[in-house]
Amino acid sequence: MAAGYLDILRARHAARLLAGTLVGRLPNGTAPVAIVLFTRAEGGSYALAGALAAVYGLATAVGQPLLGRAVDLYGQPRVQLPAAVVSALGMALLALVGLGSLPLAYGAVAVAGVFTPPLEGGLRALWPSVLGGEERVHRAYAMDAVAQEVMFTVGPLLVTVLVSLWSPAAALLVINALGVLGALSVVLSEPSRTWRSAPREAHWLGALRSPGLLALLGSFFFVGLALGSITVAGVAYADDHGRESVYGWLMAALGLGALIGGAVYGARQWAGAPERRLRVIVALLALGYLPLMLTPGVVAMTALAAVAGVFLAPAIACSFIVVDRHAPRGTVTEAFSWLVTTFGVGAAAGTAVAGPAVELAGTSWSFAVAGAGGVAALLVLLATGRVLAVPGRTAVSARGSENDRNGAVEPGFSSGHQA
Repeated sequence: MAAGYLDILRARHAARLLAGTLVGRLPNGTAPVAIVLFTRAEGGSYALAGALAAVYGLATAVGQPLLGRAVDLYGQPRVQLPAAVVSALGMALLALVGLGSLPLAYGAVAVAGVFTPPLEGGLRALWPSVLGGEERVHRAYAMDAVAQEVMFTVGPLLVTVLVSLWSPAAALLVINALGVLGALSVVLSEPSRTWRSAPREAHWLGALRSPGLLALLGSFFFVGLALGSITVAGVAYADDHGRESVYGWLMAALGLGALIGGAVYGARQWAGAPERRLRVIVALLALGYLPLMLTPGVVAMTALAAVAGVFLAPAIACSFIVVDRHAPRGTVTEAFSWLVTTFGVGAAAGTAVAGPAVELAGTSWSFAVAGAGGVAALLVLLATGRVLAVPGRTAVSARGSENDRNGAVEPGFSSGHQA
């Protein structure tokens, strides 16, 4: 298992790109907890902290596909680094000015969110040119999904350490400075500097003109909804058992399950179309979420959380392959960014739905939201099976050419233009 991942990391530029991307994404991965801790330290309420975090999340959802399209048009260095700097300046403004002016605070987090650089989509666009073979690229997608779980586990811990050593404001400044350094490391690398998107047909919808991509995004909205609802349901479960630490155990178990599942998934070569494989994985993901409704004792619940997490990273890794197969030519970064956005919006919707579910019907029903989200994600994939079915397969070339399943010239558009 480890040999395959070591083979990827030994490839020239691979370790640097993965590490730089993870460090560059720290501000995004830690923003919710950092904003909440800062707001509370400044004397703000939990309601204000939640509102500021929500504005950041929505702004990120808006900015990612727009910046992703800009990357496809103008290259990575000209977009990623300036965006990282502007985003960091937004958070720095919040840290330095505080909550004295709420409009300014909201504006600062909105700027930070909109200009969050699309490093995640950018890395996936680079893998074909760095690794060459299709099997290695698919394994890199799995490794990427596992690395995300590590980042979302270690990042908040880093924030809490910085807060305890200095202050919440210092944590905001340090995390965002690290984010700029991570983005800088990526854009100064040879693959990022030389990468160019394939020529694209002009179309105002960009990547969204692909029916297959739309089907995938519809499904992963509900996967995000399921995951977002678990965060709220986990807090309610911990409250029911009178120990805040229970929440940490549940989230750690969920992350551990995802780490194991992603590592195992990426260690082997899978036959058959990834679209069919994704349906199976999402079905198993939904099946793993449903037993959480039982809300047994802490030990059993922790075990159920670990099982529920096993198929998350494989689902994400497989979705990367499907995105690559269905993104129209010249829109690969934008397409990956749309996946990030849809997943994030779904997670926000999950937290919004699970809260009232706790209030109205109790903890079990808040976990039922996760199960319903998993089932809905599967139903979308089943209902759009014909749209997702792609005859044939184009291997990822060493030059990193994109798989264009929607490459027909659009009526009324000239192939010489770009969107």
